[in-house]
Amino acid sequence: MSEDRWITRHFQIVRFLWVCILLYISYRIFLFATPLLYPFFISLVIAMMINRPVTYLHRKTKMPRWLAVILMLLLLLSIVGGVITLAITETVTEIGHLAEILPHYTNEFADYLEKTISQDFLIGIYNQFTFLWEQLDEPSQETIRTNVQNAIKAVTDTAKNLGLGFLNGLKNVLLSLPNMATVLVISLLGAFFISKDFFLWEGRFRRLLPRGLNSRVDQIVIDLRNALFGFLRAQLTLISLTAALVIIGLLIMRVDYAITIGLITGLVDLLPYLGTGTIFVPWIIYAFFKGNYTLVIGLSILYGIVVIFRQIIEPKVVAENVGLDPLMTLVALFIGLQLFGFLGLIAGPVSLVVINALIKANIFEDIWNYIKGPSSTDGKAG
Repeated sequence: MSEDRWITRHFQIVRFLWVCILLYISYRIFLFATPLLYPFFISLVIAMMINRPVTYLHRKTKMPRWLAVILMLLLLLSIVGGVITLAITETVTEIGHLAEILPHYTNEFADYLEKTISQDFLIGIYNQFTFLWEQLDEPSQETIRTNVQNAIKAVTDTAKNLGLGFLNGLKNVLLSLPNMATVLVISLLGAFFISKDFFLWEGRFRRLLPRGLNSRVDQIVIDLRNALFGFLRAQLTLISLTAALVIIGLLIMRVDYAITIGLITGLVDLLPYLGTGTIFVPWIIYAFFKGNYTLVIGLSILYGIVVIFRQIIEPKVVAENVGLDPLMTLVALFIGLQLFGFLGLIAGPVSLVVINALIKANIFEDIWNYIKGPSSTDGKAG
């Protein structure tokens, strides 16, 4: 290796290490700043969401921009508050109706268990088990007792941990309500100030960037904004398709309240891991114990169709709305799920969107060109 090539390779290594150090420092700053500044990140998102309507209202009506910002924030709060209020009202109504009919179904289930336990074949099974138990020697009986005790203890500990986890989660939610209210107020105030002087802040930010980066930042922001709205549109499409499929299936089976159940199932489908199983699994188990095997078979088939349909259509719908390749979307969903659990189902596609936006803006190409340094022909020309 010649001396010039060795020097070039040396500087390439130095530049590569410098890029890695900058990325690591940026990552640490992000981790440190996020817990301190996340309300203002929310403010920035809100301000970007309402910027176009605010600008349109300001220019068309000639009203002060601060008044247009207040009107749009009030409209946004009204829409979000209305949706949340409607959801809570419907949930409370359904819970009240469930509380009225639950004792009836509980009594039916208890009667079924009582009749089942009193049947002769269960008594025969018990007698057979007693006979086999008496045939075992003492060490074998002791081993079985120990295993049964360990199993009961494991089940008890699991139930206790689940109960404690639920109570702790409920306590944390209640304790976080004041903090959530504070974050909401700060986010709205921050959104107001950012949106009121949006173009002023935009100009300040652009002046901080090196020349040539403004157009790339614009491209990244446009791609991320389109991807965000595309992702929301994809989720709305998925829950709508799920709800429609469930409603059609329940109508074919002539189930009461098919439309209501289908709409609730579509909303529940947003829950990671659980999804439609939150509705179907308990329903199938109840129908089985009640002896309605026709309904069990119908619900099981419908549940399987919904799950398979969701798994097939989700990567395609997300990819088409977000602008990503279906295979890469599927890979991102799986990797996100493995690394971060159910949050990875969101973090995976979002990370892929960010990487795709950076690629379109030639950020990685610029980094690679910086690491490689000037070519030999450039050096000779200089």
